[in-house]
Amino acid sequence: QVQLVESGGGLVQPGGSLRLSCAASGSIFSISAMGWYRQAAGKQREWVATITSGGNTFYADSVKGRFTISRDNAKSKNTVFLQMNSLKPEDTAVYYCNIFPPERHYWGQGTQVTVSS
Repeated sequence: QVQLVESGGGLVQPGGSLRLSCAASGSIFSISAMGWYRQAAGKQREWVATITSGGNTFYADSVKGRFTISRDNAKSKNTVFLQMNSLKPEDTAVYYCNIFPPERHYWGQGTQVTVSS
């Protein structure tokens, strides 16, 4: 059974930083590309970043140069991170992790990120 649990969100001022974590249980982690996604209020969920099992990374244009996705494949860790710098109010959303492409049964509760002064 796969479970993905996001954490690390919060309230931050514009220009600030946050680091999100996603703890993954289940055997899929080490063989799957992982992604971060976000959903702002009243909008559809959108893709933010992907990291392959080999460590290659891809970003949405809106976050390129500001966000960094990484992963820890070590046994008992199975965690994917999203380092977010130079945050903007338009980054405000609930952030989710999932495999890439996403599997609808794997969506967790997400973690709220609010960028506001």
